[in-house]
Amino acid sequence: MKNVIVEVSVNSAAGDRIPVGLMNAEQALSLPEEIDIEVSHPERQSGDPEIFMDRSALRDHVAITS
Repeated sequence: MKNVIVEVSVNSAAGDRIPVGLMNAEQALSLPEEIDIEVSHPERQSGDPEIFMDRSALRDHVAITS
């Protein structure tokens, strides 16, 4: 698995995105499925607009780039 760093956020019941921290893709994907997460796009450059993807898109991205 490609060891990329992503910013992880959880989605609150009210729909707000709450930043959790930085993790590698493997750590983010190992979070419990019950937690609704979004992660910054692994190929996003620092300073680019925020581009987030859900767990399924991250899983697909890792599978394609590994």
